[in-house]
Amino acid sequence: MRLERIVVFPIKGLDGIDLAEARITARGILENDRVFAIERGDGKFVNGKREPRIFKLRCSFDPGAREVAVGVGGLSGATRFVLSEPALLNRWLTDYLGYPVLLRHEPEAGFPDDRAAPGPTVVGAASLRAVTGWFPELDEESTRRRFRANLEIGGEDGPAFAEDALFAAPGELRPFSIGDIRLLGHNPCQRCAVPGRDPETGAETPGFTQEFAERRRQTLPAWSNPAQFTHFYRLAVNTSIPASEAGKVIRVGDPVAA
Repeated sequence: MRLERIVVFPIKGLDGIDLAEARITARGILENDRVFAIERGDGKFVNGKREPRIFKLRCSFDPGAREVAVGVGGLSGATRFVLSEPALLNRWLTDYLGYPVLLRHEPEAGFPDDRAAPGPTVVGAASLRAVTGWFPELDEESTRRRFRANLEIGGEDGPAFAEDALFAAPGELRPFSIGDIRLLGHNPCQRCAVPGRDPETGAETPGFTQEFAERRRQTLPAWSNPAQFTHFYRLAVNTSIPASEAGKVIRVGDPVAA
């Protein structure tokens, strides 16, 4: 298997950037992945779990994630902002959302959902195709955008859920590598409400969570450790990256070895 795609999401909850390569930071994340977060006055983050209007925001970043163009419903007429000078973007987002927000920045550690496993999430290309086939209203790109994984791995005729081989029993870490980067697989990623919503509009897909969980249970591969599944609404693998890998670069085309 090889690495087929790298995606980073510079602003947590918003659109991503496809990259050919990404550097590993000193705190074990992909450079520019979720390094900005929109914070409400009560300290909670604004994301698709709590704020459906976030789905209607479209973003375009320069490759270094120094600037962002933001529009509502598309990029026609989008406004461009410099991320190192967030005052104007704070005002724009506050006006759009209707309550005060601030853009926070953490360039080395980012704002991961799972602080015990802050590394990139890994999913199989064949897994995304399989999930797409479960829902007639989805296409592969919609599925990809719903699950927001960082690293997509694949190979010719590779099986769906091959990434389940990258985690072990609860409490154990499974080492694997992509190119010369060493990663540790923690567990299958527990999903939230976001995958059950249309990535363009935020509209709920009726019965998505229940249908996904049942299909996942039925298709759980022999190499997956069932003890990791207290429920089956899980897809992709949470990881961490040891400090020894800081500064190394991961690239599309790198081989995956478990």
